[in-house]
This record gives sequence, C-alpha cells and structure tokens, in this order.
Amino acid sequence: MVLDQQGYDELVMYLTHNLALFEKPGVVKPGAPTVIELIEDVIAEQVIRLCEQHNALSTEQRSMIVREVDGIVYDLQEVLSSVTDKRVTEEQRAFIEEFAGLVKNLFDSAV
Repeated sequence: MVLDQQGYDELVMYLTHNLALFEKPGVVKPGAPTVIELIEDVIAEQVIRLCEQHNALSTEQRSMIVREVDGIVYDLQEVLSSVTDKRVTEEQRAFIEEFAGLVKNLFDSAV
C-alpha cells in the first residue's frame, strides 16, 4: 500500500536527515515517555484517525494498514535503536508527531 511507494522512501530520507535530533541532548519534561512509547502512541492515534475518516475501509484494508504500520514502527525502531529507551526531548516529540502525521498522509493518499 505505502511501504513500496516513493513517498515512503522520501519519508525515510526525511528521518535520516533529522537523526541529529536523536543524537543530542535536549529538554525532557517530567514524566516524558520514552522515544518508542511516543512513537507507538502517536502512530496509533494517526491510524485511529485514518480509520475514522475513511470509515468505508473494509476489514481487509484495515488489516493491511495495520500490517504496514507495524512495518513502519519496526523501521523506526531499527533506525533509532540506540535511543528508543531514552526519554523523549521536546524537539524529538515535535519531530515524531510531525513524522506520524506524514505517515497518515501517505495512507490518506493511498486510500
């Protein structure tokens, strides 16, 4: 659906161009989630929004979306493996939320 599309390749390039955000210290608010917790939460929120906005999706299409999203989260875990268990900084939070929105946009376009 989207993993084999040019848009996903561009999204991965966008991530690689912003890896420095995950290599430098920053402001961490008290009670901040870990990087992987935030990734999972915001991606899940975007998938829920996607399914709510496209309520005519079949069960098979929703399952395909979930499988591809699992692949995207796996890719993120691989790329960010050295920081997934660290508390997310405010700068990282902003990037992850933007990235999740871009993932949703890819699926919106595919649907």
